[in-house]
Amino acid sequence: MKKAIFIDRDGTIIKEPEDEQVDSLEKLSFVPGAIGALKILRGLDYELVMATNQDGRGTDAFPEKDFAIPHEKMLEVLEGEGIIFDDFLIDNHFPQDNSPMRKPGTGMFTKYLSGGYDLSQSYVIGDRDTDVTLALNLGAKAFKLGQGCSWADIAEAIRRSQRRTEICRKTRETDIRVMVDLDKSGESYVDTGLKFFDHMLDQIHHHAGITLQISCKGDLEVDEHHTIEDVGIALGEAVAQALGDKRGIGRYGFALPMDESCALVLMDFGGRIDFSWDVEFTREYVGDVPTEMFKHFFQSLCSASRCNLRIEAKGENNHHIAESIFKAYARALKSAVRREPFDYELPSSKGVL
Repeated sequence: MKKAIFIDRDGTIIKEPEDEQVDSLEKLSFVPGAIGALKILRGLDYELVMATNQDGRGTDAFPEKDFAIPHEKMLEVLEGEGIIFDDFLIDNHFPQDNSPMRKPGTGMFTKYLSGGYDLSQSYVIGDRDTDVTLALNLGAKAFKLGQGCSWADIAEAIRRSQRRTEICRKTRETDIRVMVDLDKSGESYVDTGLKFFDHMLDQIHHHAGITLQISCKGDLEVDEHHTIEDVGIALGEAVAQALGDKRGIGRYGFALPMDESCALVLMDFGGRIDFSWDVEFTREYVGDVPTEMFKHFFQSLCSASRCNLRIEAKGENNHHIAESIFKAYARALKSAVRREPFDYELPSSKGVL
């Protein structure tokens, strides 16, 4: 479903003068940080909607005023910075008359309330308590500018929320749901029907510091192959989707020892897929998982997440070898997906990943 960010105009994008009327170019100035933040939001997976009770396209209440000139100039400046709004919701009745068409009423938002939009994952950004009330009425989330909440804070918070994704993958052989949140170590669970595989996947949650929820119903009566392969594919797709545009990420990462074993995992989310595996197991199974399937799992995960992944491990205890690999992968993932706050640069000299 589509998502939207509903943004107030006066006091939020442009400064509101003392008389509350932006009716000349002399009164037009931007709120600090608004343009930079809007450029960031424009690059995310949201529709940008300007929603204001005070227009600028003219009004019968003030026939002697020309509100259109500063309004159009504002849009011209924003467009020059690559900021184009997808929609405008404007009510130009003056003064405020408590009409349901005016914020915090939702009369202007019929299009967004009638379906097709996930309002629970949408936002209202404004500078007044009525904007917060509007968000509540819409079932959306709210940011109130000011009092310690800057445009930079808002853009960063929304950008971080993008790093949560859910993948549902259903075939004739498996039915899988994977949820990943790269910025939050929240409630996690894993249930694939293979207990040792669950134990290994749980290492990713703990050691990568992410929220990870995986459920899989597979044709285990046939064998373990489809379950393990398809979980790798779904998890890889979820990680790739959650990474988004990859701006500000660490990109690379990790090695660790575990008892008598050790594992080396080298990872690069540069977008080029390559896989290398140098691991020897001496048992056919560890728990209920065929040891040959560990390579296949990580190869599927590598391809689906579009990364360069190199894994080496050695040791005497096969359980320890497998677990050290999953822990090292998790630590590599933690390092590679970590994003510095307010860092919007791509970690590439090419300028693209």
